[in-house]
Amino acid sequence: MADDLTDIEAKIAELEERRRKALAMGGEKKLARRRNTGELNARERIDHLVDKDSFFETGLLGTSGVYPEDHDATPTDGKITGYAKIGGRDISLVVNDFTVKGSSTSATNSKKVGQVKRTGTERGMPIAFVGESTGARLPDAMGSRGMGALLGNDISQFQRMRDTPWVAAALGFSFGSSAWLACCSDFAVMRRGSTMAVSSPRLVSRAIGQSVDLEELGGWKLHAETTGQIDMVVDTDEEALDAIRTFLSYLPSHNKEAPPVRDVTPGSGEGMADLHKVLPEKRTQVYNMRKVLEAVFDKGSLFELKARFGRPAITALARLDGKSVGVIANNPQHRGGALDTQACEKIVDFLVMCDSFNIPIVQLVDTPGFAIGTDAERMRAPGRIINFMNAMTLVSVPRIAVILRKSYGRAYVCMGGGKHSDTLAAWPTGEVSFMDPRFATMIVHGLEEGDEGFEEAFADVQKDTEIWDMASIYSVHDVIKPSETRDFLIRMLDVHRLRMTNGVGKHLMRTWPTSY
Repeated sequence: MADDLTDIEAKIAELEERRRKALAMGGEKKLARRRNTGELNARERIDHLVDKDSFFETGLLGTSGVYPEDHDATPTDGKITGYAKIGGRDISLVVNDFTVKGSSTSATNSKKVGQVKRTGTERGMPIAFVGESTGARLPDAMGSRGMGALLGNDISQFQRMRDTPWVAAALGFSFGSSAWLACCSDFAVMRRGSTMAVSSPRLVSRAIGQSVDLEELGGWKLHAETTGQIDMVVDTDEEALDAIRTFLSYLPSHNKEAPPVRDVTPGSGEGMADLHKVLPEKRTQVYNMRKVLEAVFDKGSLFELKARFGRPAITALARLDGKSVGVIANNPQHRGGALDTQACEKIVDFLVMCDSFNIPIVQLVDTPGFAIGTDAERMRAPGRIINFMNAMTLVSVPRIAVILRKSYGRAYVCMGGGKHSDTLAAWPTGEVSFMDPRFATMIVHGLEEGDEGFEEAFADVQKDTEIWDMASIYSVHDVIKPSETRDFLIRMLDVHRLRMTNGVGKHLMRTWPTSY
């Protein structure tokens, strides 16, 4: 018995020593270098992201499975995986440890990632990916044996059915898996100074035979303003992790439940009495739509996504009477709110996310229509617009639209006109027509601005656009004062809530591509 006890104690001591080595990550020298640059290491990122003492790790003793000599040099095999809580709710978590072989993807750590992803999906937990990585690990992936061991064995790694929310942070060099997962996620945040791309600059430079600039390859400006593959840009690791926590606070843990409800922020709605003052006197003058949103929704709850992409539109999560809502609004300060192809993509992505996770949608409308011209056609405007219209027909969560000012052409349909919202209201300043009345005057009457008789003809055409005629045939359900907007939305969202399914929609777009 004494010998057996000693042997058991030796095994326990060995376990403790293996745990210690795994927790040391890539070693003190590498960790010190990160501290000097102000970057958090992988375990510090976990501590900042999740509720205190809630992280439960799985796969701590995983190491490289290809070369035995790499076992001691690959603690956790460069990817830390497990389960934790954020805001008291369970999540699955993958945090890349760049101090271990650049957190390159290998057969062992792919198994770890696959395990926590499957568990999160099957057990109804959001999945968070905190990444920086160098891509596939060479030479592990080289040759037929490497490819057979590393790629293509688990179909679920490429499958996105939006059963649970996915969130990702691109921090530092985010090549390969970190880029894939950011593009698959419902919310992706990027730290300035980071690079997100398919492959590293070294490989790209060799492939195309010329040097590649990091920012041009995959810097934050590219993804925030041109590709739209990043939802938010921040300055620090801490801000990125805080953004993930905030985003998840609006969403349910899985698609079979309604979003969480919070207490109403004190001071919410206090600016409603003066809301009409946001609109300028002249119909052609622009104004700040964000001031409308900040007044209407719960104070401090507006969480904007893709603010630098598709700027004629605003997409944001917010709370209304403590409940999560998705907000789609036109932005008159950019191109007068005329929707371009980027704005269409941005709105469709947002519609899909809201519908997939049972978040009701509010549309605040002021648009002269879709941007037209040769540039728009080159950017595939017809395809983007029809995608937008198709998505609107598939939305199954409650939708309320309010026309603040202009709603012209096909954009009227996409922004909740007709049967594309459950309730359509308008302010008295609302205008609806097939096109801007100035253009209609030119076409119908053959007059240009400045011509004799133009203003008289324009006045007649513009009168036809006023909202009263639509209200008289009940094609707009209500005309409301600007000051009544918040109360109206609260009541209508309550009227249209999905009582028979406990707030759960049909998820008709759950397989819509996350990037297209």
